[in-house]
Amino acid sequence: MKILAGEIASILASRGAERPRMGTLVRFVAVLGSLIAIYATIFKFLMTLEGQEHSWVTSVYWVLTVMSTLGFGDITFQTDIGRAFSIVVLMSGTLFLLVLLPFLFIEFFYQPFMAAQKAARTPRALKAGTKNHVIITHLDAVAAEFIKRLESYKREYALMVKDTEEGLRLLDHGYRVVVGALDDPETYRRLRAADASLIAATGSDPANTLVASTVREVSDTVPIIATADDSASIDVLVLAGCHQVLHLSSQMAASFARRVTGGDNLTHVIGEYDKLQIAEANTVGTRLVGSTIKDSGVRESSGVGIVGVWDRGAFQPALPDTVLTDHTVLLLAGSHEQLHAYDRAFCQAEQPQSVVLILGGGRVGRATARALQQRGIDYYIVEKNPSRPGQDEHWVIGNAAELSVLREAGIDQATTIVITTHVDDLNVYLTLYCRRLNQTAKILSRSTDRRNVSSLHRAGADFVLSYASMGASLLFNSLEVGAVMNVAEGLNLFVVDIPDSLRGKQLIDSSIRVRTGATVVAIEGADGERTINPPPEAKLGDGCRLIMIGDAEAEEAFQQGFA
Repeated sequence: MKILAGEIASILASRGAERPRMGTLVRFVAVLGSLIAIYATIFKFLMTLEGQEHSWVTSVYWVLTVMSTLGFGDITFQTDIGRAFSIVVLMSGTLFLLVLLPFLFIEFFYQPFMAAQKAARTPRALKAGTKNHVIITHLDAVAAEFIKRLESYKREYALMVKDTEEGLRLLDHGYRVVVGALDDPETYRRLRAADASLIAATGSDPANTLVASTVREVSDTVPIIATADDSASIDVLVLAGCHQVLHLSSQMAASFARRVTGGDNLTHVIGEYDKLQIAEANTVGTRLVGSTIKDSGVRESSGVGIVGVWDRGAFQPALPDTVLTDHTVLLLAGSHEQLHAYDRAFCQAEQPQSVVLILGGGRVGRATARALQQRGIDYYIVEKNPSRPGQDEHWVIGNAAELSVLREAGIDQATTIVITTHVDDLNVYLTLYCRRLNQTAKILSRSTDRRNVSSLHRAGADFVLSYASMGASLLFNSLEVGAVMNVAEGLNLFVVDIPDSLRGKQLIDSSIRVRTGATVVAIEGADGERTINPPPEAKLGDGCRLIMIGDAEAEEAFQQGFA
């Protein structure tokens, strides 16, 4: 009865759009009541003709038992006309009570009840007191990867969806959703945007602009970070109120350009924690090729620490016996002065000539070409679409799947092949094809979804950069969650207080790298003084903090093994 009363109240309180439905219910009840009254009158008249007298209550009772097909048989007609009337009552009752009434019940009671249940599962507001949460306005590959990282660090977030049906679908996939319109300031008030630590807008450029301008009606201070597909949209997004705009195409292109064989082999900073800088550097063309890390003399001559190496896409922690090849990319840690000392000591050798083949003339492909041009590296772009902007003598128009097109572009002489299309299946196909045609070239490939990174490595790619991981890392780093910073694909810089089990020991005796795979790149003393790339005999004193680099498994192994 409580449910029935609640549903009737909700119907009566419906907006104007629901009034026609209410009118249908009223008309049904009126017709049904009129039929019962008419049938009861006819029943009483026919029974009088047969010499039977019944009250009005009995008349209504007989009509309802016949219309509902119960037919107890305690009151019956003796004449054919009476029985014919019973058939009419029975057929009309079947239509009204057994056909129309269930439909009306579903329409006016069951469906509103289920809609209320769905609405309860997909809230339109966050509970009072919610603070330091993250609001995500769109779900794409970048946002999905960002959400995984937020969940791993137990950070509160709310994913905005436009309607309940979409919210239920995403809710079943494990997302925390809130229903609301992107262009309604009230939506952001219900989401407590003013108390949020970040609003991440990862939709289209116009949608992100709309989000930023709407949020600014609610709060002038909440950080807004948006992704931009077109570099021309950056200024517009900033004017709309974004604190930071991520042009992932340019950042991905810069990362590709750093790993091209040839050109300069200077250090390139990819992350920074206070005065500690994390950088990458190619070994090709330097005297480091052929030596081991132990014999390289990098720490002795510059003070820079080698954290790890990438060799044909696989990352390995820096071990003394690791041999450096012309395919090696070093991950370095040091101060600004130490990195410059490394450049002076190891980057003076003349670089070999390089020819880069770029497959795909989209935003990432064109941005990669611009980055290579700034470094003085020759390149050719293979593009199927003849209407792409910016075409010149460096472009080869044709299908990259055709051997004649690739040979015209110089696949046989290419030292590096960069595959930049946004379709992962096509990138796997082109990687496999190019590896068969050129066994020695370094192949760099883009992956839209992180789950396809391993497939591209198996196809022959030396280095794969995930568009989703890059965007998620940049968003995650802006939060400074638990003093954690993502510095590269799968690698985090994290800061921990010295555990009791290591207090008073020397770094060389801690066995941190052996037991966890993480590398200590700095020690911060209790007085705040920081020692970058501490020597093995450095003492781990009371109140100090360790700054380390490793993957998620290394961080977890440290917590379990030492903390």
